[in-house]
Amino acid sequence: GKRLRDFNDCIYVCVVSLQNDGRLRFSKQNVVYKSSKTGKVDNIPAAELSVATWRRVCLGHGIKLATSNGHVYKYDGFRDTDYERISEFFKANYKVELTEKDMCVKGWNWGTAKFSGPLLSFDVNDSSVFEIPLASVSQCATGKNEVTLEFHQNDDAEVSLMEVRFYVPPGTADEGADPVEAFAQNVRSKADVIQATGDAVCVFKELQCLTPRGRYDILIYPAFLHLHGKTFDYKIPYTTVLRLFLLPSKDQRQMFFVISLDPPIKQGQTRYHFLILHFSKEEELKLTLNMSEEEVEKRYEGKLSKNMSGSLYEMVSRVMKALVNRKITVPGNFQGNTPGAQCITCSYKAQSGLLYPLERGFIYVHKPPVHLRFEEISSVNFARGTTTTRSFDFEVETKQGNQFTFSSIEREEYGKLFDFVNAKKLHIKNRGFKEAKNNEYSDSDDDQHDAYLERMKAEGKIREEGDGSNDSDEETVFLPSLSIRYDSNASESDSGSGGDGSDDEGKKKKPAKKAKVVKEKKERKPRREKKQKDTNAPKRPMSSYMLWLNSSRERIKSENPGISITEISKKAGEMWKQIGKEDKEEWDGKAEEAKKNYEKAMKEYRESGGGSSTPAMK
Repeated sequence: GKRLRDFNDCIYVCVVSLQNDGRLRFSKQNVVYKSSKTGKVDNIPAAELSVATWRRVCLGHGIKLATSNGHVYKYDGFRDTDYERISEFFKANYKVELTEKDMCVKGWNWGTAKFSGPLLSFDVNDSSVFEIPLASVSQCATGKNEVTLEFHQNDDAEVSLMEVRFYVPPGTADEGADPVEAFAQNVRSKADVIQATGDAVCVFKELQCLTPRGRYDILIYPAFLHLHGKTFDYKIPYTTVLRLFLLPSKDQRQMFFVISLDPPIKQGQTRYHFLILHFSKEEELKLTLNMSEEEVEKRYEGKLSKNMSGSLYEMVSRVMKALVNRKITVPGNFQGNTPGAQCITCSYKAQSGLLYPLERGFIYVHKPPVHLRFEEISSVNFARGTTTTRSFDFEVETKQGNQFTFSSIEREEYGKLFDFVNAKKLHIKNRGFKEAKNNEYSDSDDDQHDAYLERMKAEGKIREEGDGSNDSDEETVFLPSLSIRYDSNASESDSGSGGDGSDDEGKKKKPAKKAKVVKEKKERKPRREKKQKDTNAPKRPMSSYMLWLNSSRERIKSENPGISITEISKKAGEMWKQIGKEDKEEWDGKAEEAKKNYEKAMKEYRESGGGSSTPAMK
């Protein structure tokens, strides 16, 4: 899982760690690390490096880098043999000695806590036992002679450290100071414990959020974002914001503002990696910042002004761009089949949404949101839709082996999406069928055996043979138990269709082969007689699916505003497939009960003289 390559001026390393895998590069000018999961980049200028430590860790060996401005970076996953090459590179280019430092493995739990920049180090006899990055601390609580640290949970690790408790004996601090409070204050000064101090820069009232769902007041502070709702509150530091997106809806009347977060905000066991705000283009707002004009100009350098007015989504995106200091990503040159639309309507995990092809990736909104960068995509595939030939599925496979399937895409969107993917030079698994099938996607997988299609063809052939008596020269003789068909012009038909090498004996045998034995129940006359419907008879019972659909139709409409009748049927079919076995058994029981009630009502109806005395032919 690790590679180390030396190219004269720099060293490339693929780092594997419990937190995030990524790519680390040592060059003469800087040290650059890029996370494979999030794409986040750490850039350390060579001039700022002050200390470099080589040490033994759980995954082999690691490097700890400290800068002159107090930041500490740790990278694990090296081998013992890498030490010499990296040490020589550091001496020659950074003028920094890569020192080896052993960790204490005695297992003692009594030692000294040292605060060094953003790290809390627990030492025994001047050897470090463990180090805690204070930025990972989410909460710091104090008790009698005790300090408890709680940590942000790592969702990618199977086991996460949740809390650590330190016993602080009395009398270890300066005279007149409480040692427990002094310890806690050192932690809070560097920890990721958000505390609202001072007034908010501005406040947006009652904004509609799609994830997490609800309406929230958004208070903008200089260092973090505060979402205040009726039930939940979230505080989001700007350092956790990875990307900002501003996406127009397909109807061009609504806008989505998407904030990508790492680590995500949490609500119980649910994790929200994206914050999605929903706006109408018609909403206007006059905004006044809670700062003086001189302070606004000095802090934001003309990006904001004290008094602003315009569309609500423009105000929110402008303020967020200035405070987070990140660019806002918008759709590129892609144009869908609908005029002016820069997105594609599709479904993901039985939920309808919009897929936006961007210049450097795809993003799907809104439930659940998905962002896929081109650099992490291994291949894409166009597949036939599972429910109808009028739609197709777009499958994306990542280099980590994960697969994302966006289904129920209209067939008319195929050409535009195929050209876009081809222009971005993404690997297409089923490339070539567009040219072969003349851009008709419904025939894209004709090379695969379709059992259902073959069965339909066979049944159609039987029906043609059964109805062919009216259009041919064959005559049918009916006997009590069966009917025999024979050709009255057998000699003429044989002479016209026979080969050059046929003889008289062959011609005599051919009429015998023409004879067919057909059971009398194949007679079509009874089927052609349409039975009159009895309007007074009890109505037939509905199936379990139809009972579930009637009870869920209004919920589907409310969750997907503006959905058409045909799309409701598609959506219901996809949702029905996702329903668990226990829920389906409940509806099967209701259908069985309805069937018994129908049979009982039908029996009473017939006994009272209603309907025909003879049962209908099956």
